Amino acid sequence: MLVKTLLENNPNPVVTAKPETTIDEAIDLLIKNNIGCLPVIEGSGRLVGIVSDKDIFKKIHETSGDYHKFRVCDLMTTDLIVGLPEDDLDYVAGLMSNNWIRHIPIVDQDRVVGLISSRDIVKADHARTKIENRYLRLYLEGLGTRDHSSEG
Repeated sequence: MLVKTLLENNPNPVVTAKPETTIDEAIDLLIKNNIGCLPVIEGSGRLVGIVSDKDIFKKIHETSGDYHKFRVCDLMTTDLIVGLPEDDLDYVAGLMSNNWIRHIPIVDQDRVVGLISSRDIVKADHARTKIENRYLRLYLEGLGTRDHSSEG
């Protein structure tokens, strides 16, 4: 399956942050939207980073809870791994696994057009497996019910 097919079937808008978003605001966005990361978009709409719940937890721990003065730009990852709409979902899953990341922004000309999570990968694999199993069962049942008495 291509990434663009998955995104078409799951047209949820991507929740983003700006570099100047406070950590408190980022936490609020993560909790309200039940998500684990925020792509960071500058004023022109270009993707400049990503901040995850783990990045925030780490900063809270490092500062013994005195994190309120920090902004998303202070914690975001800027060395980004991104996918393209034309990528195969298995390729994106491999990127995520090999780089120990849970989310990959999908970009088209530096603009975020989607976000793929490890949960999305698991759901797509599960759906694909169910379909394959159904076709295999139908195939086997079809062979099992054929009348072989006329065969020589």
